[in-house]
Amino acid sequence: MAEIYPVKIIARIHSDFPSKFGIPRQSGLVEKLQSMIVFEPEYRNPQALRGLEDFSHIWLIWQFSQAVRDDWSPTVRPPKLGGNIRMGVFATRSPFRPNAIGLSSVKLERIEKHPQYGHVLWVSGADLMDGTPILDIKPYLPYTDSHPQATGGFTDELHLNPLKVCIPEVWKEKIPSGQLEGLMGVLEHDPRPSYQHDPERVYGFFFGNMEISFTVCDNVLTVCRVEVKSK
Repeated sequence: MAEIYPVKIIARIHSDFPSKFGIPRQSGLVEKLQSMIVFEPEYRNPQALRGLEDFSHIWLIWQFSQAVRDDWSPTVRPPKLGGNIRMGVFATRSPFRPNAIGLSSVKLERIEKHPQYGHVLWVSGADLMDGTPILDIKPYLPYTDSHPQATGGFTDELHLNPLKVCIPEVWKEKIPSGQLEGLMGVLEHDPRPSYQHDPERVYGFFFGNMEISFTVCDNVLTVCRVEVKSK
């Protein structure tokens, strides 16, 4: 029988993604995305952050809170392979794992004292849904964590070809300036499932308090509607 160890939630992240659709497939892909990490009351001791401000990047260890299961499969279908080819779960970053734990490297922008939440962390490049539980935070160490000659297995054959994004002015003016660059980065990296390429289909997802609708044809993503939702 497998041993069970208790794990505590130390913080939660606040991002512009209220649902899974649209979230970048890896951390660091969209550097302009800003997120705030709020510690749980038990861990709002500023002494726990002493020295962290000297690091440019940090590791987030977190839980796939929307993918917790009682069972697991030794193989999964990575979306980037079209959803038809199986790979061993340990050769992927699929959320459907024996333990639903994720790992993300993000840039630490600043540590700020919040009037309600105590000291919070502002980070960029996160690939986490709003409210995702954070289990631990560790500093990124470039002298040991960076491996320029590393190989990426089957992902080496997957080339990132950003889409050209067209946002008509009538919709662009509805997007707050502080969120425009982050949204552009999300759209450039094609938030559609890898196996869907219908040029007539209208896709949509929520970003902050906006519902973004778009189509993709001939490698051009065109935003066809931005609807601002009341908070």
